[in-house]
Amino acid sequence: MIDSILNKAVQGERLTLEDAIQLFESNEVEKIGHTANIIMKRFHPDPITTFVVGRNINYTNVCDVYCRFCAFYRRPGSDEGYVLPDETIFQKIQETIDVSGTEILMQGGTNPNLPFSYYTDLLKAIKQRFPEITMHSFSPAEIQKMKEVSNGLSLEEVVRQIHEAGLDSLPGGGAEILDDRTRRKISRLKGSWTDWMDVMKTAHRIGMNTTATMVIGLGETMEERALHLLRVREAQDECIQNGYDSEGFLAFIPWTFQPDNTNLKLDRQTPEEYLKTVAISRIFFDNIKNFQSSWVTMGPEVGKLSLEYGCNDFGSTMIEENVVSSAGATHKVNIHSILELIREAGKIPAQRNTRYETLRVFDGTNDTIENDFVMQN
Repeated sequence: MIDSILNKAVQGERLTLEDAIQLFESNEVEKIGHTANIIMKRFHPDPITTFVVGRNINYTNVCDVYCRFCAFYRRPGSDEGYVLPDETIFQKIQETIDVSGTEILMQGGTNPNLPFSYYTDLLKAIKQRFPEITMHSFSPAEIQKMKEVSNGLSLEEVVRQIHEAGLDSLPGGGAEILDDRTRRKISRLKGSWTDWMDVMKTAHRIGMNTTATMVIGLGETMEERALHLLRVREAQDECIQNGYDSEGFLAFIPWTFQPDNTNLKLDRQTPEEYLKTVAISRIFFDNIKNFQSSWVTMGPEVGKLSLEYGCNDFGSTMIEENVVSSAGATHKVNIHSILELIREAGKIPAQRNTRYETLRVFDGTNDTIENDFVMQN
């Protein structure tokens, strides 16, 4: 039943919402994956898989939206709540630079006790000390909280000021499923799907790049998964058609809900369901070039397999990560392991920056450089 849909994709035709629903309802995972691999090679004909050396810094765990799927947050006033001292953040960034790192993914809860000036002052201080680091930080929910505490600034002015202070690009965290039925069930106070999208569109309009994510296994329907893809694709179309300085969504990253230690008791999604979602997304998005493997949630072996299902990127080394690990995802690999896993998949590893520009290729001709790089890490 899906052959005509896959053939349409191979011929370069854009899939419809109904096409995506049919693919999500299919169990022909390998067939869908084969087509996704064909599409991926059109964007990335060379057998190179990239990764970025980055660190997650969870600057606060205080949050007032109380997502049922989150095991990381603590309520305002909790004895277990924290805000990292600036010096601790600076030390973590220096440690990242010391191991050839280029990206900081700083994210936390929506902390109502932090004024907007906290974020702008912190970013300015970071950029003053570490002008070379890329701040790929804060989710749309955090940006909306900044607007709430900004004493009347518009969303565009908040995004513009945080960008001028040193925020280079915006990660796609908090998208979950871009449909309000599911969002009301799992995170009633986090805002609608349009709240998430408004932040992303605003970032694109002022020239910032972003990424988009998707979390499956939250009780969503197959139609809601397909709607999520459609809404991201339409926003990317809007960015391209309006000729913004931004490239829009530089990457798409789907992963599976991690249920351990959360208040949302749902079954963990299978590796097959994850791989099918990756593949369908690659086929559906004709306007997003890069797809990240979610080895942090799925494990290194499934992450490696995802390189045959549409992914061209192994994501971040995640030197430090506390959010999904709080929910039972404990997969950690070092940089040497990433190089090995990419090679085991038949690919050539390459380090990139946040803009997906290649910094160095580990093709066997630069063993000394590679050995130095691995020893550092």
